[in-house]
Amino acid sequence: MFHRTQSAFGISDPSVETWLDSPHAVPGRPMTGQVYLQAGASAAEVSRITLSLVAEVEGEHGPGSTAEFFRLVLHRDIQLSAGQLLILPFQLPVPWETPITAVGGAPLPRTAVGLRTELVVAGGAERDGLDWVQVNPMPVQNTVLEAFTQLGFSFREVGVATGRVPDLPQEMGFHQSFAFASPAPFADRVDEVELVFVAGEHELCVLLAADRRGGPFPDEGSAFGHFRMSHADAQACDWTAVISGWLALTAERDRVNHDHA
Repeated sequence: MFHRTQSAFGISDPSVETWLDSPHAVPGRPMTGQVYLQAGASAAEVSRITLSLVAEVEGEHGPGSTAEFFRLVLHRDIQLSAGQLLILPFQLPVPWETPITAVGGAPLPRTAVGLRTELVVAGGAERDGLDWVQVNPMPVQNTVLEAFTQLGFSFREVGVATGRVPDLPQEMGFHQSFAFASPAPFADRVDEVELVFVAGEHELCVLLAADRRGGPFPDEGSAFGHFRMSHADAQACDWTAVISGWLALTAERDRVNHDHA
């Protein structure tokens, strides 16, 4: 069970603790838990309790900044008597485009998602606290990632960057990308393949970008594969065959273009 404590403002002020029923989250599935609101030595009025999700992103100023991507006002205008304990259950939707922070139980570098609890007391006093949550892949995302492993790709890096990916039904102002070194049969033509997921309630988009020149990536020298299907079709898809077929075609096109250059 996940537990987070937010310090009281003072001995007379309320404090709050947030508990999650599970420390693990999955995009598209709600997180559930309870907020424990405890009054201090005197009565208090709480104007608002808010839960929000934030992600670490890389922008123009480099890594380390956070972006809020979901906010839920849990309760407003709460009157607390001295010493009163109030338990507020919640169900927090986890957006479909939430970045993955762990695969196979292993944390991913340079990626984090946090749950923030904000407590605003009447009169303007405000406190918040942030704790990180492990976000695991959806089953279909895990199937795609496993296909990369089965094909002999080597994981290089992962990151969450601000900006939108052209031609994808992206709702958030950031996206997560995974970079893999190509397996031996294709490494002489394709140095790296980048994978981007954009999920929605009814479908999954998988974007593959193959770096063929070793320059800025992805750029005009990259070859793209765009696969968009329902969750059911994506789960039933043979991703090993899809990815290997696309990569073989990409490498062959590059060889033909090179031979005719």
